[in-house]
Amino acid sequence: MKVLFVGLAAFILLLQYPLWLGKGGWLRVWDIDRQVQGQKQANAKLQLRNGALDAEVRDLKQGFDAIEERARYELGMIKQDEVFFQIIPPRPAVPGSTATPGR
Repeated sequence: MKVLFVGLAAFILLLQYPLWLGKGGWLRVWDIDRQVQGQKQANAKLQLRNGALDAEVRDLKQGFDAIEERARYELGMIKQDEVFFQIIPPRPAVPGSTATPGR
């Protein structure tokens, strides 16, 4: 009787192996499900970025305000007859230096 019980237990364990650890087992399914969830999150972030880029492209195609804004901030351009003031902050003193700032 004891041999029969050990044999049945071994048979059940052999049947459980492919279910849990095999090629299509639950562990593999859970891992793939985790990867799918991660990819969905990455796709959602990319969709937000694509939406922002699409809105920016539409704005650049339709109006001159966005073009002017980019020219001002990225290229430093100014309009004709416009005065530009640039304020440069003073440089921090270097420790151990005997020179005075501004000389």
